Amino acid sequence: MDGSESNSNKPTLLERLSTLLLREPEDREQLIALLHSAYERNLLDADALSMMEGVIQVSERQVREIMIPRAQMDVIDISQLPEKFIPYVIETAHSRFPVTDGDKDNIIGILLAKDLLRYYAGEEFDVRDMLRPAVFVPESKRLNILLRDFRSNRNHIALVVDEYGGVSGMVTIEDVLEQIVGDIADEYDFDEDEDNIIRQDDAHWRIKAETEIADFNEQLGVDFSDENCDTVGGLVLKAAGQLPKRGEIIALGEWQFTVLRADSRRLHSLLVERNLTSASESK
Repeated sequence: MDGSESNSNKPTLLERLSTLLLREPEDREQLIALLHSAYERNLLDADALSMMEGVIQVSERQVREIMIPRAQMDVIDISQLPEKFIPYVIETAHSRFPVTDGDKDNIIGILLAKDLLRYYAGEEFDVRDMLRPAVFVPESKRLNILLRDFRSNRNHIALVVDEYGGVSGMVTIEDVLEQIVGDIADEYDFDEDEDNIIRQDDAHWRIKAETEIADFNEQLGVDFSDENCDTVGGLVLKAAGQLPKRGEIIALGEWQFTVLRADSRRLHSLLVERNLTSASESK
């Protein structure tokens, strides 16, 4: 065999690159490495890479890792009158509420906030008649299977039960989707390019929870200590003693912090205002 025949049998550069890109990954680590390689070659943008990694992680994670804990669940008791629980519905601003009969282990259904419009329309109103069936899932259920169930059953919320059948938390379709696409923004979120502190008027400021206490002190002319916490979110969390929920108000001296946005793991944004009552009492 001459040299020309030997060279013709060697793979070309294009063939070697094709082999590199088209070979089947043997495990998840190789798949992720291949996706990063595609990103570095500008075949994927950063958002696409992040979502693909999220899809892979969803198939590995379980409900217990992302659920809203039982203690932080906003529920309605069936024994309450509408004029009692409707202000609570408005304050918490959820679209769906588990309804209990006695305690959180006895959930009898799901109430959609939009169904409460019947109360204001003067129609015959019975909460029990409006309840949707509650769906229960084990803590160990994988998120990809839960997402498939959400889609097929047109359900948006599930109650999570432990091995003894007690309710340990709840999970929504938004919680699962955020594992893929990241935090889903709402009207209380900041744009990435916005400042951490935005003055709404002379008495109110909207801030990111990740704002450093030193920056907060400088812009608002206060002197909160940053000895034990670095961020305003950490300061509020420490004062609350637990992760506060959306709409919850935490008072710190002459100032009060209203939680605008929070998930089951951390605070995102806060509304800050001067507590005029405390300020006048301190004079």
